[in-house]
Amino acid sequence: MTNPGAPDAGLHLDNQLCFLVYRLHRGITDLYRPLLSDLGLTYPQYLVMLVLWEEEPMSVGRIGERLHLDSGTLSPLLKRLEAGGLITRTRDLTDERSVRVALTPAGDRLRDRARDVPLAVGGCLVETPDDYWALRQTLEHLVARVDEKAAH
Repeated sequence: MTNPGAPDAGLHLDNQLCFLVYRLHRGITDLYRPLLSDLGLTYPQYLVMLVLWEEEPMSVGRIGERLHLDSGTLSPLLKRLEAGGLITRTRDLTDERSVRVALTPAGDRLRDRARDVPLAVGGCLVETPDDYWALRQTLEHLVARVDEKAAH
């Protein structure tokens, strides 16, 4: 880290919090990659499956809300998951504008194979349940602060 009192210290890469977050994001993604590859999923596809393993069927719009993704990003993910036989997409009978997403039996079975993924990755980030909850609370606080600033 560059001396914070140095001229232009704010412009030094090593002083950027966002760069640390970026590096952490890349590192975590690298931890997930081999685990998810064994499941035949990319990280964004895994996120969709996590949402559906919690609750399904679910509308495409609701999935987008949960993952903070727009339909232009989400639609290709859903198409690939459907082509892979993990989900189905059907028009809602009561509202033709809405598409409902549900797990197929294969998508539901994949849940069992994915159970160890959070522990494998989480174990690289924290050592104890108390560490987990403290980190989670800090991250939630930071996300809320950024969301609040972005809304203005």
